[in-house]
Amino acid sequence: MESETAPRRRLSVLDTLRGITLVSMILYHAAWDAVFIAGMEWEWYHGTGAFIWQQSICWTFIILSGFCLPLGRHPVRRGIEVFGAGLLVTAVTVIFMPENRVVFGVLTLLGSCMILTGLLNRLLRKVPSGVGLLGSILLFWLTRWVSDGMIGIKGIFFLPLPQLLYKGLGMTFLGFTEPGFMSTDYFPMLPWYFLFLAGYFVCRICQRMGFRGRWWTWNIPPFGWMGRHSLVIYLLHQPVLYLLTVAAEWIF
Repeated sequence: MESETAPRRRLSVLDTLRGITLVSMILYHAAWDAVFIAGMEWEWYHGTGAFIWQQSICWTFIILSGFCLPLGRHPVRRGIEVFGAGLLVTAVTVIFMPENRVVFGVLTLLGSCMILTGLLNRLLRKVPSGVGLLGSILLFWLTRWVSDGMIGIKGIFFLPLPQLLYKGLGMTFLGFTEPGFMSTDYFPMLPWYFLFLAGYFVCRICQRMGFRGRWWTWNIPPFGWMGRHSLVIYLLHQPVLYLLTVAAEWIF
């Protein structure tokens, strides 16, 4: 097992990065509401630029979540809280916004990853961090297109997967998306768990190096505060944006 050092101070840069990403997410969802609820015409939002914007938010949250897991004391407990928040989002959207329902969204993913990694933590700590990082990246790219019925690396090779895997919500949760499944925010375990693990192993490497450098304490107070309260802000921001969108439609 590698020698890993816990940080002696709070790594406030993580809160700041999480807060900045939250602001980006809120702006993205405000644009989503304007386009899909208010009916605003914005061709750019349907193109590559908006897709890259959305992916940058998701990737950052998932990697940061994986990075923070070795630093926390109760990852399974925290995972249950986040998973429960994901179930709440699913319940609210299914009841009140069924046409825009969220099933197996990013909170469900992050909670599941925290629980699974927390349970496997002792085993994962026996894996050399560099090997774990490279393996996680490779597995992420190999499983990137599982929901489309294939495994492999785009532009190099693809292998079709048996269609019998693509049945039921349980398999859809894993990444084998059943026909007809609909969710406005869908993040299955495959391939995203491996991106989470990449963040986990990057943290392990940083622990081994002792978190050297002053930049780990970099802090922008408003963003840092948001980063420390990210779950509450995540749960509240979309209802607030929805009400603002409806109010704007009514006024204008």
